[in-house]
Amino acid sequence: MIARCCSPGLSSASLEITDSVSGGDTSSTGVFSGNLSLDMSEGSPWRIRRSGFCGMRSKKFDGYIDLDSYDTIAMKLRGDGRTYISTIYTENWVNSPGQEEDNSWQAFVYVPHGSWRILKVISLVATGNYVFVHDKTPLCFPIQIPLDSYLPTWKGNVIEANMEMNPSRVVGMSLSLNAEGGVPGAKTGPGDFRLDVDWIKAMRSL
Repeated sequence: MIARCCSPGLSSASLEITDSVSGGDTSSTGVFSGNLSLDMSEGSPWRIRRSGFCGMRSKKFDGYIDLDSYDTIAMKLRGDGRTYISTIYTENWVNSPGQEEDNSWQAFVYVPHGSWRILKVISLVATGNYVFVHDKTPLCFPIQIPLDSYLPTWKGNVIEANMEMNPSRVVGMSLSLNAEGGVPGAKTGPGDFRLDVDWIKAMRSL
């Protein structure tokens, strides 16, 4: 995974992997953390209207990951009350010929501040450019996102077209956040952030 922030913005991010041993087994946990800033570098030649974005993305897979046998992405996370964006990148077949970018499919993931949670989708609510998932029972947050809940996007905006993801041609995944986006009640604005990631899995819900 690679952590990055928008340039020439002054946000910062890092991804640290820590190992722990329990019962003779070794497991790894990722800590994605940093600071969201709305400020931008002076004198930059880049034309940018907004800042305050950070993300971590897997390196492009060697070939494809075939998720056609699965219908859900599950995550075990410990959050900070902010909303994060889960993105799945698939082989480019939606964009026009000559465009090299992968197709991106996104869903909001809201993780309340506190202990580890395995989030489960109870309801899907359309808001702005994305779909976010939340559980109406705060004491139980198993996190699962159906693959068909991911919306096709282009440069952060939903593509208004009737399209379906091709889960057999996944080329990468990412988690990101921005200072100004989020679900109602979530923490927003510039400042520090931290998301602990224990695992991310593909699974069948049925």
